[in-house]
Amino acid sequence: MQEKENDILKRVRKIEIKTRGLSNEIFAGKYHTAFRGRGMSFSEVREYRAGDDVRDIDWNVTARSSKPHIKIYEEERELTMMLLVDVSGSRMFGTSERLKKSIITEIAAVLAFSAAQNNDKVGCIFFSDKVEKFIPPKKGKSHILTIIRELIKFRPESQRTAISEAVRYLTNVNKKRCTAFILSDFMNSHRDDAALEDALKIARSKHDLVGIRVWDEREAELPNVGVVELQDAETNRKVWVDTSSARVREHYSTSWHQRDEAVKELLRRNRIDMAMISTDGDYVAELIKLFKSR
Repeated sequence: MQEKENDILKRVRKIEIKTRGLSNEIFAGKYHTAFRGRGMSFSEVREYRAGDDVRDIDWNVTARSSKPHIKIYEEERELTMMLLVDVSGSRMFGTSERLKKSIITEIAAVLAFSAAQNNDKVGCIFFSDKVEKFIPPKKGKSHILTIIRELIKFRPESQRTAISEAVRYLTNVNKKRCTAFILSDFMNSHRDDAALEDALKIARSKHDLVGIRVWDEREAELPNVGVVELQDAETNRKVWVDTSSARVREHYSTSWHQRDEAVKELLRRNRIDMAMISTDGDYVAELIKLFKSR
């Protein structure tokens, strides 16, 4: 048991060295630029002046004083980042040198250290088809390391996926506006699609949501390697597939791309930015592109 614990600590340290360096050198400023001003807090009330936005009129004060007054807001200096991390069975897939789980862990660490550089709080929701674990938002390096440690060693009770559960939980637990990253392969249960749409609509009205989709090339294209047995990581269902058949490979690819487009359209409809990151790709470049687009 102690050896396992030491292995976990070594992996935490390795991820810290890599991702903290990226955060310090690359992402801290870009993160602040991309997400600053997303949280606004009430400051004061003053008399209306020509040119002021009529949507900011405080009707209660206006009625009492018989003169139009508006609410003044200022940018919150302290923001909160929430990481919604998919811990379902499909995260354990990967045909390159890294699993989807490894990429998700590194990205979560980069984002968390970037937020810490901005003196923001960071919290985490681990989800499968239910909320598996909630780490309340806090500041500090030790808190970030705790999150990384949990990302490495956590074992979910369920292998299935229902992203709506995590999004609903976010809305219920975070009353104050936050920036929330959904880190997932978005291999959501079809039965959850309607619930996810509803959950995103509600959460989007209160929080700044960003999707980060991690995928592997073998999920989109089957290689021609003859007859192989495939297993669904979330249901454990096994099936024999003849990959030498061009029709089978085409059907496999078409199904993935249709689902991929459905995910993109879902996020577009709800005005949620998304980054697509491959297990054999450069997540640094994709994150920079995401930040610049905001």
